[in-house]
Amino acid sequence: MPQYTKVEEMMVRNVAYATLPGSRDEVLEILKNKHISGVPVVKNNGLVGIVTRTDLLKNTDEEQLAILMTRDPITISPEQSMVEASRIILNTGVRRLPVVIDNTLVGIITLTDIIGAIANFNIMQPIQELMNGKTVIIWDATPVSMVGMIMEMAEVKAAPVVNLAEEVQGVICDKDLINMSVIEDYTEHSDMSAGSDEDEWTWESMRDTMSLYYSVSRIRLPDSPVSEAIKLKGNPVTIVSSTTVSDAARKMKRNNINQISVLSANNKLKGMIYDFDLLKALVW
Repeated sequence: MPQYTKVEEMMVRNVAYATLPGSRDEVLEILKNKHISGVPVVKNNGLVGIVTRTDLLKNTDEEQLAILMTRDPITISPEQSMVEASRIILNTGVRRLPVVIDNTLVGIITLTDIIGAIANFNIMQPIQELMNGKTVIIWDATPVSMVGMIMEMAEVKAAPVVNLAEEVQGVICDKDLINMSVIEDYTEHSDMSAGSDEDEWTWESMRDTMSLYYSVSRIRLPDSPVSEAIKLKGNPVTIVSSTTVSDAARKMKRNNINQISVLSANNKLKGMIYDFDLLKALVW
């Protein structure tokens, strides 16, 4: 039963993490190679922060890990229950909880871990009772670079993609954006005047100037249409509003996704069900 399942029974013990001092490129490599959405940040064996895909996408010009990360992250102990972990995740909106003993990182429990557990239960509640009603739709010809901006402004991590016939083509999420991103390095320069603005004998055209050149590194998303990214993911995963919580969790687990498009009886988009929504079945 969920209330008797402890965090230590579910947590990942071999945790991928970043260390201070560190860089954005180091984190980006971990996220891509490990296929995860966030990592704890450690310094001198103590937990000091956490950094996620969202942090990287919101701060594309920032390279320093100490600035990118969220300090003093919300944590949980291995003795607490899965229901307590679900309540914390649902109330705070975080997707992962570092598991600590005396501030030493011993594991991590994620929303995905809890969804995997829900898939093994037999929760018969229909998902239509848990849908939050917020859905941002992306046209399949929208450039990926614009999709990133739309999702950031709308504060969503995933959005269904539809064509002009209003047919669901798939779902684009922040994981896809990170996987498609590239690090772009370029040089900028700034001209600084050596003259004084208060010197009436100094003409603008005659001032001595000094050019400063500095390198800039930022994350860039491609301008290709989002339809190209969706095609690589195969046929869209969909369900209907009468699908049970555990069945929805099983589909998420089987397809390694965090959200599913919900269709009506006439096969039109009705909304989205997110992994966060399924936690309500444990907490409410």
